[in-house]
Amino acid sequence: RYYGGTEAVDVVENLAIERAKELFGAKFANVQPHSGSQANAAAYMALIQPGDTVLGMDLNAGGHLTHGASVNFSGKTYHFVPYGVNSETELLDYDEILKIAKEVQPKLIVAGASAYSRLIDFAKFREIADSVGAKLMVDMAHIAGLVATGA
Repeated sequence: RYYGGTEAVDVVENLAIERAKELFGAKFANVQPHSGSQANAAAYMALIQPGDTVLGMDLNAGGHLTHGASVNFSGKTYHFVPYGVNSETELLDYDEILKIAKEVQPKLIVAGASAYSRLIDFAKFREIADSVGAKLMVDMAHIAGLVATGA
C-alpha cells in the first residue's frame, strides 16, 4: 500500500480474498474495486489493448454500459461488437453469438449483464471463446450473491 499505518487493512483484505476464493471456487479474487465499472476497467486493462475487438452484450438487451456503450470509456477505448437476445424468445442466442464471434474474431468476450433476468450459460460462452481463441471475462457483479448462495 502507498500509505503507512494500513497493516490492519492488509490483514482484512487478505482474509476477504481467501474467503472470496473459497466461496466462488476461484484461484484469484480482487476485493478492492469500488464498483463494477472500475472492476471491468481493471480487467480490460489487464486483458486487452486499446482498439482490440471485444464482444459484449448490447445495453438494450440487458448489457452494462461498460460492455461497449458508445458513451462509456469501453466503447471509446475498445472496438466493441454487440450481441443481443433473440427478438422472439428474448433469450441469448448462443448460435448467433458464435456466428458473430467467428466473423469478428474478438480478443475478448464479455459474458454477463446488468438487466438480463435469465440464466446465462457460462460454459457455452467458454466454448465460444475457445473456438475463436478469445479470452473470456465474466461480469457477475449483478448476480454474485445468487451464485455464492447456489441459487
